Amino acid sequence: MIELIREGAFLAEGRTLIADSPSAKEELQKTAGEILSKEEAAKNTIAYSILKDHNTSGDMENLKIRFDKLISHDITFVGIIQTARASGLKRFPMPYALTNCHNSLCAVGGTINEDDHMFGLSAAKHYGGIYVPPHQAVIHQFAREMMAEAGGMILGSDSHTRYGALGTMAVGEGGPELVKQLLEQTYDIAMPGVIAVYLTGEPSFGVGPQDVALALIREVFASGFVKNKVLEFVGPGVSSLSADFRIGVDVMTTETTCLSSIWQTDEKIRDFYEIHGRSAEYRELKPGRIAYYDGAVKIDLSTIKPMIAMPFHPSNAYEIDEVVANPSDILEDVEKRAAVSLDNAVPYSLKDKLRDGAFFVDQGIIAGCAGGGFENISAAADILKDRYIGPDAFTLSIYPASMPVYMELVKNGTAATLMETGAVLKTAFCGPCFGAGDTPANNAFSIRHSTRNFPNREGSKLQNGQISSVALMDARSIAATAANRGRLTSAASFDGIFGTYQYHFDRKIYENRVFDSKGKADPSIPLVLGPNIKDWPEMSELPENLILKVVSEIHDPVTTTDELIPSGETSSYRSNPLGLAEFALSRKDPSYVGRAKEVRDFEEKRKGGSSFSELPEEFSSALSAIRKEFPDVSEKDTGIGSTIFAVKPGDGSAREQAASCQKVLGGWANIANEYATKRYRSNLINWGMLPFLIEEGDLPFKNLDYLFLPGIRSAVSGKADEIRAFAVSGGSLKPFTLRLGDLTDKERKIILDGCLINYNRV
Repeated sequence: MIELIREGAFLAEGRTLIADSPSAKEELQKTAGEILSKEEAAKNTIAYSILKDHNTSGDMENLKIRFDKLISHDITFVGIIQTARASGLKRFPMPYALTNCHNSLCAVGGTINEDDHMFGLSAAKHYGGIYVPPHQAVIHQFAREMMAEAGGMILGSDSHTRYGALGTMAVGEGGPELVKQLLEQTYDIAMPGVIAVYLTGEPSFGVGPQDVALALIREVFASGFVKNKVLEFVGPGVSSLSADFRIGVDVMTTETTCLSSIWQTDEKIRDFYEIHGRSAEYRELKPGRIAYYDGAVKIDLSTIKPMIAMPFHPSNAYEIDEVVANPSDILEDVEKRAAVSLDNAVPYSLKDKLRDGAFFVDQGIIAGCAGGGFENISAAADILKDRYIGPDAFTLSIYPASMPVYMELVKNGTAATLMETGAVLKTAFCGPCFGAGDTPANNAFSIRHSTRNFPNREGSKLQNGQISSVALMDARSIAATAANRGRLTSAASFDGIFGTYQYHFDRKIYENRVFDSKGKADPSIPLVLGPNIKDWPEMSELPENLILKVVSEIHDPVTTTDELIPSGETSSYRSNPLGLAEFALSRKDPSYVGRAKEVRDFEEKRKGGSSFSELPEEFSSALSAIRKEFPDVSEKDTGIGSTIFAVKPGDGSAREQAASCQKVLGGWANIANEYATKRYRSNLINWGMLPFLIEEGDLPFKNLDYLFLPGIRSAVSGKADEIRAFAVSGGSLKPFTLRLGDLTDKERKIILDGCLINYNRV
């Protein structure tokens, strides 16, 4: 059972949750022997204390955070370092780990991926960082094993940067936010709300961390209840969970759209640090005697059942037993939802997966920062012992999250147990999570203990008529399904016992293979720049007026960053801004790139000295309508660019390229009813794009219309929120209002300068 308390709640003595109500004071007095105001009690959360320790503003309402450590992977670190380098970076001012777990298979683009790795190694030496070679660890497992510290903060350029179970408040953001830290600037946010996740009971037999996570995501995602807030895991149920179990729940909190997470710590977390030879990094974290939260999620762990998140979102979750008992109706519902996600671009059906009333899947994968932990894989081996996946189409792949985890599985015999079943053990790699490994066959159905199951994230391509599906499940139920040769099965039906395995961490692997500068930069070592590693193109400051052409209009309820810039093989081009931009919106709106480039060409001609009269007729007719009311509009003070409209863009990945690709194609703005995540809106701002909001309802413009924004530079500079805009339609102007939402002075200056690089050059 999961219950949401929306009105706020007190936590007394770390055990008793009291909803904020007229009787709350009386209950507090009875339970804790004292009463605190909400304002004072809010300072007693774990989150508040950590944020206070890292805030440099002196104002807890408006935070300026300096993180302790940074971490990136090989899809993001080249762009980050290139941006910081263009802004004057001399050395890394804090520990910064560069891991290689996304582009570690060189399947696309020739030497591109390995060139990026060599750039990373040279950058770690040149600027004084840490370099983790391919196949050694996925980004988040390395951070858990070697970087987390109780009470600390880590910023990562990956949305699943979550180490709250270990007492580290971690945030996943787009690359420009790491650039700011490298340039000794701050992460500026208003004090986030804090939501208690109050755990009671203990998990039932066969239930794993992914089951708890999916149940949580299902309850909170659609309503936005925890959006951009910090989840604080407290209550008596925390002690029933192992460190690995907590980690498995914690990493999935990203899918709730929360900002970060933190857990109370205890002897099990102390043991984790001791096992990893870092006992000095542990300290007990717990709320004060009376803590106040902006809301609460109550979870009775004993009521959670094995879950499956059906395509195409982690929140589309059901109990596995529901699907087994009533597959036809559920599959029909999934197909209807899929038609919206896929824009009916390809035929899509799941009913052919039914055989004699049972649902059969084609592939199982246990992998990455969510599934590749020691306990998950050990439990899967217990279920599969003396069973076989069979010689048919069903396959099972297992990716331990780090080489130390892999080594322990080999030493204790678990690896052999799994291999005997027909499963394949592979090295640490994030590919199954973002479409660069184990792509299923067309129309195949894959069950994965990984983080996401967005459309095409497994590697299929709608534009080529390909579609396959991913559902998220816990490793235990994936193993139970594999033991039944692909027949969907809940781990609760397992009739054996789960063993107790002691984990032994061997740090020699890292000591012998990972480059650690110990913070010492060596500028004499040159950066190794492969032929695909390109500098960012020059970007202009915001002009006084803007003429924008709408070049894509997306009405899906939510638009993911995968749809704005695809994951998978395109990641090989992420060190080449213009090369990657060719893939922007390619799986959602294949016409986007051509339209955006055409508008960019108009602007390039203007900047090159062409008059507006020399531009094509399409533009001239729009300009004529504008000049009827604004006759002084000229080439000198009016820029030309593109924009897109999406209802709620930015769910999912932290990848800055979802915004930067639009910018290098000439984009100046997004227009949305709402932004799905703070990190996507921040990416827009850091790339100098206007994050416009428009009220829900009939749009005053349509795709391919021109919009005119007079005095936009003055409006941004003058801290205006409401922006006067005009849609050009039928030779006349139709006025409407856009909003910019809250912007800090720094964010306004970044937009005025045209991007973060320009801001730091000024």
